[in-house]
Amino acid sequence: MNRLLFLCTFFAALLGTPAVAQGIMESADSVDGAGHRVELMAGMDIVSQYVWRGMNMGSASFQPTLGIGWRGLSLSAWGSVGFARWDDAKEIDLTLSYTHGGFTVGLTDYWCDDPEPRYFAYKNGHTSHVFEGMVCYDFGFLHASWQTFFAGNDGVNGSGARAYSSYFELAAPFRWLTCDWEAAVGIVPYATDYYEAEGFRCTNVSLHVAREIPVSRRFSIPLFVQLTANPNTRHLFLVAGVTLAIKN
Repeated sequence: MNRLLFLCTFFAALLGTPAVAQGIMESADSVDGAGHRVELMAGMDIVSQYVWRGMNMGSASFQPTLGIGWRGLSLSAWGSVGFARWDDAKEIDLTLSYTHGGFTVGLTDYWCDDPEPRYFAYKNGHTSHVFEGMVCYDFGFLHASWQTFFAGNDGVNGSGARAYSSYFELAAPFRWLTCDWEAAVGIVPYATDYYEAEGFRCTNVSLHVAREIPVSRRFSIPLFVQLTANPNTRHLFLVAGVTLAIKN
């Protein structure tokens, strides 16, 4: 549901730091000959609405994820399919990233089945893929990230040229009243119709709260609620969800 939160959680899990596992289930791990853990991550969110970067992307959805990481390098797959409205766009995102300390760089291939329903179709002007580069730094008390589309089905600017649509976000996690919270602000720095932005715009102001409900030593059900406002489009969203998770 929230890819930035998922990525930061995934990277934190690979580094062995505490994090709330939204949409992640640690299903297996092994140790290579050098003593480094190989992490296998798998899980699923069930959400009342699919909201991403302040945009309405669909109705109630299943959002599975699968990933593997080793020594800071990770490869993950994330998807979304609506179950309230089966005509919602289906999505599969593949992310390759590398983390060292708090610094992360990555590439993501986003794909939806609209306008081109074939996955293996990459011809410019006839593809549903869009490719994004990402830089993220985790200060602990603050996460900062910058993402830019550089190829594929990107939006256009006011002149009709490729917009190289970009998004900058600051997110501050904190703990309060036995729950895990995150406040975030997202900015689109210049014009792109992908985000319905005619220039520098704030498109995402959100507050996310989660709490894990333990079922057994290895199984828990984190519940979460997120309130998201998009000042640019003047939309407001309230999303609830549940995450399946297994822990060692």
